Amino acid sequence: MTIKRRKLIKTLGVAAVASQLPISGAFASRSSIKPPRIKPGDTIGLIAPAGIVEPESIEPITQKLATLGLQVKLGNHLLDRYGYLAGKDSDRAADVNAMFADKSVQAILAMRGGWGCNRILPLLDYKLIRNHPKIIMGLSDITALLLAIYGKTNLITFHSLTGTSSWNEFSLDYLRRILFNGEAVTMQNPSNTDLRVETITGGKARGKLVGGNLSVLAAMVGSTYLPKWQHNILFLEDIREEVYRVDRMLTQLELAGILPQISGFVFGNCRQCDPEEPDKSLTLMQVLQDRISPLGIPAWYGSAIGHIPDKFTLPIGVEVEIDATAGTIKMLEAAVK
Repeated sequence: MTIKRRKLIKTLGVAAVASQLPISGAFASRSSIKPPRIKPGDTIGLIAPAGIVEPESIEPITQKLATLGLQVKLGNHLLDRYGYLAGKDSDRAADVNAMFADKSVQAILAMRGGWGCNRILPLLDYKLIRNHPKIIMGLSDITALLLAIYGKTNLITFHSLTGTSSWNEFSLDYLRRILFNGEAVTMQNPSNTDLRVETITGGKARGKLVGGNLSVLAAMVGSTYLPKWQHNILFLEDIREEVYRVDRMLTQLELAGILPQISGFVFGNCRQCDPEEPDKSLTLMQVLQDRISPLGIPAWYGSAIGHIPDKFTLPIGVEVEIDATAGTIKMLEAAVK
């Protein structure tokens, strides 16, 4: 995360430390809702619920989606600007609501992260969203949207590519198989990568997959927009966070009662998270050992999740089985219908 964004969410995180257990969404006791799969000829709605979208970024994703046989529809406020945000909160939220209500739009893609999704959570029409289930995907700050929508409606959401991500073959393969074909896949790191599995605690665990960007999730603690955690698999990722800040946020999740409830843990990738003064810092793996190992649950670091070119499409709310020794995430059901 950038320094500006970190300062902005810090105020939310301070209050969260003293919070009680997260309040579950209104529909938490109901079964998960699977959105319809994407088909050639479908229209993808492009939205900017967080940071500013540059006009020149629209054409590349439009062309990429066209190669998949898809059309695009731009949100009314996609190119708005309001300081560091892509428009006023009310307008960004209106675009999200409008895309779910629009019968000509079959799926929704966030153009980029940044900061701003937490600001619009109270403005979303969760009843409308529940009644018009669609695929919605993104990552980074879009974590707030994905978790809130799942937590409030039980609609499965997707931690996946944004409009400005690298739509390479590895990432596209998982996206196609999960969102187009409706496959229940087993996710495993690419072989031609430096990303390697570092097991914290070996073993297998099952549960519903939930998670996203650590900094964004930590800033939501204490709100009513988080899903249930008990017996679920938590995945995390982040970017440009000093090790001590990762330690602080994981400790926050522990003190808030989240970590003790989960049945498995996956930390994808923390890109550019090396300490500025290594001789005065713990390593990231030391922090993960300190915070996660005592839980006694299967856990590992080094999965293809996060701000990296090759990434999985992760369905939030789907039952999975993880293998912390092999470093795999096995879907036990399809995420779409």
